[in-house]
Amino acid sequence: MEKLLVENYVYINELYDIYKELFTEKQKKYFEDYFFENHSLQEISSNYDISRSAVHKQINESIKKLEDYEKKLGFYNKKNVLLSKVEDDKIKQIISEVMEG
Repeated sequence: MEKLLVENYVYINELYDIYKELFTEKQKKYFEDYFFENHSLQEISSNYDISRSAVHKQINESIKKLEDYEKKLGFYNKKNVLLSKVEDDKIKQIISEVMEG
């Protein structure tokens, strides 16, 4: 699996925060184990008794889904546009919390 740049890693994680409810439980487990728990593909494959290539495929498909959801729905972009127009830090925090659910 190719390494994600830090900016892309943060972006993918922010998209996941927005769109995770559109994922199956299995997709969530693989994604969270990989991105949040920092498990290797091999560790995940061992934990769930599936092939490493299946985990790799699931992670890549999850990233593509997140990017596709954002392309179609645009919640991440809308949140950032809205936050850029607000000057009060307290209101920015409230908006961020509401947008993240």
